[in-house]
Amino acid sequence: MSNFQEMSYWITIAHLPRWGSEKINKLVVSILHDNQDTFENFFSLNKQDWKHKYNLNDKEISDLIEAKGSLPNNSFLAEDLISQGYEVIPINSQEYSPTLKSNLKAKYSPPILYVKGNKQLLQENSIAIVGSRDAAEISLEFTDNIAKKASEQFNVVVSGFAKGVDKQALDSALKYNGQSIIVLPQGILTYSGGIKKYYKQIVEGNVLVLSTFQPNAVWGAGLAMARNPIIYGLAKEIYAAQSSSSGGTWEGVKSGLKMGRIIYVRNPGINEKNANLELIKLGAKPVDLYGNILPGESIEATEPEADVEKQLKADDPLSQIIKVLEESNEALMASEIKKRLGLKITTQKISGMIKNSDKIIKVKGKPVKYTTEKSYSSKTGFSFDEAAVPEMNLNEEIKERIENATLEILSLAFKYNDEWKFICNNKIISAKLSDNNFWNKIEAGVTGFTKGDTLFVNMKIIETGNGKNRFEILEVLQHNSKLNEPGLGL
Repeated sequence: MSNFQEMSYWITIAHLPRWGSEKINKLVVSILHDNQDTFENFFSLNKQDWKHKYNLNDKEISDLIEAKGSLPNNSFLAEDLISQGYEVIPINSQEYSPTLKSNLKAKYSPPILYVKGNKQLLQENSIAIVGSRDAAEISLEFTDNIAKKASEQFNVVVSGFAKGVDKQALDSALKYNGQSIIVLPQGILTYSGGIKKYYKQIVEGNVLVLSTFQPNAVWGAGLAMARNPIIYGLAKEIYAAQSSSSGGTWEGVKSGLKMGRIIYVRNPGINEKNANLELIKLGAKPVDLYGNILPGESIEATEPEADVEKQLKADDPLSQIIKVLEESNEALMASEIKKRLGLKITTQKISGMIKNSDKIIKVKGKPVKYTTEKSYSSKTGFSFDEAAVPEMNLNEEIKERIENATLEILSLAFKYNDEWKFICNNKIISAKLSDNNFWNKIEAGVTGFTKGDTLFVNMKIIETGNGKNRFEILEVLQHNSKLNEPGLGL
């Protein structure tokens, strides 16, 4: 909608004081459909016309008179929104989300949507990933897995932009070159900082920012709770990573289940302190760490046993450790393994068990972390072969130049090139890039590099004189990152 006068009427009606969505939507239908009228004519009517033609009572008429007084200000507001590139999508528009309207019906669907970005995302298949603000690492990993899967299947990820699971869902969707809708718990004009932060993704069409509140409304706990049904309503599928026994996620999932929505909840591990199991018992479908549906009876199998020794004997902790490492997106410390499994044993005992396994790889460096050969292959799509680049063995004579080296990215930093870390031959190495143009492309994010990617490079070793060596990447021959745009020479 680009006509600011028409927009001002919609804004005025959408925020009628003390009116709910159902009541406002009924009035809209009555004006535009039943009476074939316009908002301009409607607001020119007197009290008697409102009472007899629209069957409004004195209280409703009083509310309309109050709202009519805000029309001039809303006209300026509409003009301001248009000038800054924001749009208003009314409920009768074809651009309005059909998923939102189908899920919330006229009773709960917001009369208008304030948006900035790619409106086409409202028409696409979508999922929501919800969960606690203080989510555990396992829940964030689950969120990352679901967002990755959604992006690969070209599904839009709906995010509430709260700390924890919501923010992880957004970041992961963009990391995997997916698309996301940010649903704000505030007015869209008060989100200018976020607009600047995601400006590139908005311009490229990968992000749509959306709000249903008065444009200048500041964040509030009430708005955050009122925002949650919109997140659920915009999604065709809902995944809950972690929930407490109260709060937004708990109430949202319960409400969704009552409405007949199918909601997938991560099956909690042993000794996890959350309410995921309770939501599953209420009718949510249990799923594993990658979103695969589990049989209903599996939920009881994760309940902790009182006797720790019996638990360890029955569950075979070493097998569990290997499984956790295979499923993890990154190498883990012993303490992280203990936390994910909920084992009541010391980290020293876990480290001792790991030493006796030939399936687990110790990643050298501090802090000590562990992974498996299988996880190298499954996460990067390339086999990890220690003999692939024998020149990289630090115990061998230093070579001036190494051809076709294979490096897995362990960590990245875009401010200082010496903070790049790679894994090669089970060793952590640091590297810098000598091609400034290439470095600028990485800094701008156009290469799509991330942890777990594999680079095939030509490089040389540089002696630092302090007992350590650095590796200068001369050129990147190929990489397995998803974004491989033509013209970058990658």
